[in-house]
Amino acid sequence: MKLSRKKGIPQILSLLLALGLAACGSKEAEKPASQIAAKVNSGEISVHQINYVLSRTGAGAAAPETAPKIRREILDRLIDQELAVEQAVGKKLDRSPDVLMAVENARREILARAYVEQLTAAMPKPSVDEARKYYSDNPQLFAERRVYNIQEIVVPADAGIAGELREMLDADKSMESVANWLKSKGIKFAAGSATRTAEQIPLELLPKIHPLKVGQGLVIQGPQSVTLMRLGAAQSVPVSEEAAIPRIQQFLGNQRAAEAAKQEFKELKAKANITYMGEFADKGVASQKAPVPAVAQATDVGAQKSGADINVENGVAGLQ
Repeated sequence: MKLSRKKGIPQILSLLLALGLAACGSKEAEKPASQIAAKVNSGEISVHQINYVLSRTGAGAAAPETAPKIRREILDRLIDQELAVEQAVGKKLDRSPDVLMAVENARREILARAYVEQLTAAMPKPSVDEARKYYSDNPQLFAERRVYNIQEIVVPADAGIAGELREMLDADKSMESVANWLKSKGIKFAAGSATRTAEQIPLELLPKIHPLKVGQGLVIQGPQSVTLMRLGAAQSVPVSEEAAIPRIQQFLGNQRAAEAAKQEFKELKAKANITYMGEFADKGVASQKAPVPAVAQATDVGAQKSGADINVENGVAGLQ
């Protein structure tokens, strides 16, 4: 794995605040020279800091021949951080209310993430057999995987024209004809096209799109919008079982961990005494156990149209 500056540096920078928090406490005991990677004015950067960034970004799995370059890049970023921290402290920015709030929020996020990681660390990893079953149960993602060019027209749900859109789709009206009809009716709409791989399409929608032939389409009803979509083109790009198995295992592991965390917080909320105050207070109820949120509704694809990518939460390819 090669960590380019373009992809690696933003990941590294996302850890700078966390590293800064670790240094906010008492000064570390004097380190042996072998643990010091660089001295920056009165500060020091340790080898442990570099290793921490490597572990959090996944860059530790780099090929041996590229590892020295990656470690040097990380050290350079940490030097930049140290210089910036010195300047910020010198200008007393560490006493700014906004900075103090950001540090506290970061501390809370780190602690919460650590708890979830500890909770899920002991969970059994998905087996190869489980991954093979997932592969065979989802051919549209693997053996029959396709890349789709999708054309879409989206109108507000309150326009009340879902039936008319279906009729025009059944009559094989072109997207241009549909757009002209909407203009003649004074109905606002958004139109566009995008190329998406199978894993970039929500799993609940993919089985409906996969069987379509070029020129065919669907009308998708969402709570906020109605989407008329038509398949402009499709290309078969299968993924072999051998290549897919490790990624499926990671996907299933992430899915299992997310479900475990969701259940844990459900139970914690049920036991907690939570009182909503001020504008957040429940009308007519002063104090009560926090209700368990309902499961989120299916993705409104129409609301995420053209200019934005379709939600990829269930996509296997996004799990690196």
